[in-house]
Amino acid sequence: MPRMPTEAPDDTDAADTLDAVHEPRLWRDQGWTARVVKNNDDEGWAVEMVKQGEAEPALVGPWTMGRDKKNPKPLDGAAFNTLVKTAREVLRRHEQQRHALLHRQLTVNTAQGRVEVMLDIVPDDDDPHALLAALDAAGDTLARVRVAAGYRLTLASATAWVEGGYGRPIPSG
Repeated sequence: MPRMPTEAPDDTDAADTLDAVHEPRLWRDQGWTARVVKNNDDEGWAVEMVKQGEAEPALVGPWTMGRDKKNPKPLDGAAFNTLVKTAREVLRRHEQQRHALLHRQLTVNTAQGRVEVMLDIVPDDDDPHALLAALDAAGDTLARVRVAAGYRLTLASATAWVEGGYGRPIPSG
């Protein structure tokens, strides 16, 4: 007997199961759950996509009304696959944005060759910091030091660090 979808179920335990569910307002498959819910903003419907093991939806968007203009259009395989693809793309873009915020890389030209200088911010709640690293053209690590999370990596600061022999960099700000 199929399970009846609810308006606001506790999805934590359900997300941990791998059983596929294909119901008009609830689809669970491929590690994702699509749920059609009443839109709080108006009289329409919305669909939310939750990745297995996650508490928050990766994607929430409007959902089409059915022919009776009162109930939502039922979910189907094609719609679910499109929603999964869209939700994955949203997560991928979030990851790219996060990486861009937490990683910076510059090239310093020296008499010995090119040196890649990288700053990776570690957003730890208890101990936020960053790691400043230098790599030679072959990708071998020349130096790696811990700096403040607010350290500003600029071409000038990277050049000074490399030319200074990779000692403790001067705090930037």
